[in-house]
Amino acid sequence: MIIIRLLLQTVVLAFTQLWSNKFRALLTMLGIMIGVGAVIATVAATQGLKNYVLKEFDTFGARKVWMDGTIPPRMRGRVSWTQYDLRLSEIQFIKDNATTIDAITPMHFVGATVRNDEQNRQNVTATGIWPDWHEIEKRTVIKGRPLIKSDIDEIRSVCLVNDKAIAELNLDVDPTNDYIFVNDRRFLIVGVLETKAVAQGFPGGGEARTELFIPYSTAIAMQPRDTANFALAQLKDVSVADEAKAEIGSILRRLRKLGGEDENTFQVETVQSIIDQINRLGTGLTIAAAGLMCISLLVGGIGIMNIMLVSVSERTREIGLRKAVGARPMIILMQFLVEAVVLCLIGGLIGMAAGIGLVRAVGAIPNSPLIDAQVPWWAIAIGIGFSAMVGIVFGMFPAIKAARLDPIVALRHE
Repeated sequence: MIIIRLLLQTVVLAFTQLWSNKFRALLTMLGIMIGVGAVIATVAATQGLKNYVLKEFDTFGARKVWMDGTIPPRMRGRVSWTQYDLRLSEIQFIKDNATTIDAITPMHFVGATVRNDEQNRQNVTATGIWPDWHEIEKRTVIKGRPLIKSDIDEIRSVCLVNDKAIAELNLDVDPTNDYIFVNDRRFLIVGVLETKAVAQGFPGGGEARTELFIPYSTAIAMQPRDTANFALAQLKDVSVADEAKAEIGSILRRLRKLGGEDENTFQVETVQSIIDQINRLGTGLTIAAAGLMCISLLVGGIGIMNIMLVSVSERTREIGLRKAVGARPMIILMQFLVEAVVLCLIGGLIGMAAGIGLVRAVGAIPNSPLIDAQVPWWAIAIGIGFSAMVGIVFGMFPAIKAARLDPIVALRHE
């Protein structure tokens, strides 16, 4: 009980001393305030941006896999890209033999002019796909039917449009079984897809526009080639992302007769691997922010130690008087140590409030990527803990110096 009362009295005395030198105390706390505030804001912003990016990738589907051909670095500028593009036979072999995926589609893009009566829309991309595309992209058919295997086998002139195309091409409210012309070839609309919103800054992002999907075989007939632009697949489970990359890579190396020393002439990427990279990047940035906080607090701690030494010098007679009336060295040490800790904690709390306020102010901006930014509890705990630790570490030397003062010498001090 005596210890608690003594501690409370010491804290009150510390506040009294700080209040009597408000401006000096504020300048002393400035380093701590800036350090803690900057780190809190950085950690919250990093977490918020990471969550924002992950949320956007989640709309793509974490189970997606991209496959494409690529020219080895030593061959670039000497051969054509099409020489290494994925062939339909390779994609079919992966579909039949890869155990880590459950759906795959080649993708073939045809630049098209789409016409409906007097409505003309140029620079529309007609995308050739297999039926598996519906499962991979999770695109809902809101009217009509999806593309089916017989559409591919029979090279039918059928298509899907998105709901955005209904207004842009002046189609009927339900355009299924209506005809449009794609590069002067007549296509039957068999279904309408829900438009998938994609954020600005991502591939295909921005304002929604007319989309047109046709059977892959029909796209090849319109623009003949024996390779695909790329292939899109779906993992059986996100946990097999690395295994899938290795399996597909092994299949393609075998099909392309690549030796042990030969460079890959293809690339395989999974959304999950990108998500893992983002998580690792976020962790690295958080650790870097923690390192910056340590440096800032170190600088702030040196300032606090300096001002506490000045305080000891200014209050030498007071220390001598207290010792003369019976104050023990431990009490003197505790007094100055508590003052240093209180100084650091106040600075840390002000900095924390400023950091949180900054993050919320930025998050309040419309369409801000930091709208969901939150300060994690561990960042607050570390901020308070480090502030207290700096007070103890850098306040210890001035406190020991005060506790060791000879009362007779102290009383003679001018």
